[in-house]
Amino acid sequence: MNEGSELRDDERRWMEAGEGPLVFDEHVLDRPIRSIGLRPSVVVPEGALLSEAIRLMRERKIGSALATREGRLVGIVTERDLLMRAALGEFDPAKIHVDALMHHDPVVLTPDHPIAYALNLMSDGGFRHVPLVDAERRPVGIISMRDIVDYLAWFFREKVLNLPPTPQSSIAPHREGG
Repeated sequence: MNEGSELRDDERRWMEAGEGPLVFDEHVLDRPIRSIGLRPSVVVPEGALLSEAIRLMRERKIGSALATREGRLVGIVTERDLLMRAALGEFDPAKIHVDALMHHDPVVLTPDHPIAYALNLMSDGGFRHVPLVDAERRPVGIISMRDIVDYLAWFFREKVLNLPPTPQSSIAPHREGG
């Protein structure tokens, strides 16, 4: 675990989920997405400038922004979209709106779907972020590949978090992406 016996917020959230001790078995992926926590998402109106969505994504350290119309999800813009379509000057983020770059009508889940559904979409569909919505298709959060990796790593925390230093550890001393 982290220094001393302190728990990260996500570790505490999983332990306090009220479903007893976490055991890695065939039911791990049957738990609802909400059990690993609902991270707030960046939400902007579909007509917002792309630069505003980017600013919010950077500020909140989230790799996607959800676009809404009248409070309902209509699209998603991800860091991958920005890298692949806007980084070479194809778009000026200060002049175009989110809806020019977003994926319209994205695939969504609810917080009550099993974690396995999110993992399936990410593995088979190639998504890194899956919007979470309520019954009215209003955004309530987002689940990312990182959220699932962190959740699974929790089950093996002693093995994963307490690895000894390796010669490679000095190669990338900073997190990818800054």
